[in-house]
Amino acid sequence: MFGGLCPCPCFGNHRSSDNDKDGPDLDPVLLVSGMGGSILHSKKKKFGFETRVWVRILLADLEFRKKLWSLYNPTTGYTETLDDSVEILVPDDDYGLYAIDILDPSWVVKCLHLKEVYHFHDMINMLVGCGYKKGTTLFGYGYDFRQSNRIDKLMEGLKVKLKAAHQASGGRKVNIISHSMGGLLVLCFMSLHNDVFSKYVNKWICIACPFQGAPGCINDSLLTGLQFVEGFESYFFVSRWTMHQLLVECPSIYEMLGNSEFKWKKQPEIQVWRKHSNDGYGEVSVNLESYGPNESITLFEEALRHNELNHDGESVALPFNFEILKWAAGTRQVMYDAKLPDGVCFYNIYGTSYDTPFDVCYGSETSPIEDLSDICHSLPQYSFVDGDGTVPAESTQADGFLAVERVAVEASHRGLLCDKTVFQYIQKWLGVEQRVSKHVKSSRVVDASD
Repeated sequence: MFGGLCPCPCFGNHRSSDNDKDGPDLDPVLLVSGMGGSILHSKKKKFGFETRVWVRILLADLEFRKKLWSLYNPTTGYTETLDDSVEILVPDDDYGLYAIDILDPSWVVKCLHLKEVYHFHDMINMLVGCGYKKGTTLFGYGYDFRQSNRIDKLMEGLKVKLKAAHQASGGRKVNIISHSMGGLLVLCFMSLHNDVFSKYVNKWICIACPFQGAPGCINDSLLTGLQFVEGFESYFFVSRWTMHQLLVECPSIYEMLGNSEFKWKKQPEIQVWRKHSNDGYGEVSVNLESYGPNESITLFEEALRHNELNHDGESVALPFNFEILKWAAGTRQVMYDAKLPDGVCFYNIYGTSYDTPFDVCYGSETSPIEDLSDICHSLPQYSFVDGDGTVPAESTQADGFLAVERVAVEASHRGLLCDKTVFQYIQKWLGVEQRVSKHVKSSRVVDASD
């Protein structure tokens, strides 16, 4: 990726006074969610009845297996549900904000105030409190996060949202705030539709984006799954194994594998304690095997060769998908080719001070793995680096652009969406409040205005 020239400092260009927060002086804001950050509905094609399948607390695992398990179609590039009688939709209520607000807006969640599924909720409230108005200067973009970050439907949906925000605000350029994988989607759009991006976008504030991937979490997601909710609430949520069977067929996950071309301080690895038997001599040896980013592909293939699920009484094979891997390589090239248009200001916020998975290890010296397929039924052990608990800071910093500011904030991956320090920076960059206090727990890394 190569950065365009940024005619900055450009914060405060459209500052509103306290008496003028009703809208005309505010450029519109579009919030773009990340992986798992959008409500998904399942709709019966014949009868039109919709059911929320992501996120839900009650009956979560059952509905997920019935209606959201999918297979990748290499002919179209889309991941398609196993149940061909349903289609997966993202609700566009409340100008796109409903789908990215509280991911399970049921009364149970609201009564218990389960913050794990409160996504952009606090940020939406903060922006409304600063004078932004839904449908005029505040919009959301939720999308089917199973799909590739460069697939046509998602690109067209983002284009429609940008145009709508531009028109609703009287022709003002849009400020995008993206979170996590949403930054990769914006990056792909900027690469593939650079002229449209230049026409409609004023500023891009990127939060916790895995620009070079999230090696520890994504490697383990493909091998054992992903747990979105921890603690007691996880018993009412989608299980790790159920989630795993979806992720194996998701292009978006493959697109977040650690970039093997990036010059990491240390190359990420998958490690396996292996048990080897020499049947001819009755000898047993235990070795620690290490797989780098390229060698890991062989490990994925071996570990997932017997992976399958049961859907409506039929076994469906879900091995490591080389067609998706090939597609993801094309996406990585699209992201690498992205250029920031002249006149668009870029800001990057990333999380620090949290142990973040980097290398992942399966088995142990005393309990080694004999058959690599057993990895999928084991629990990982991580080695950690600094980051937000999900994405290493080394990855989130490596955007490749000339940033107006690139700042570190002590917060977790999802916690960045409700962090007061993050809000202060956003308010400063949008020009709706005074600059950040000198006493906040953060560190400014790059400031092009200096």
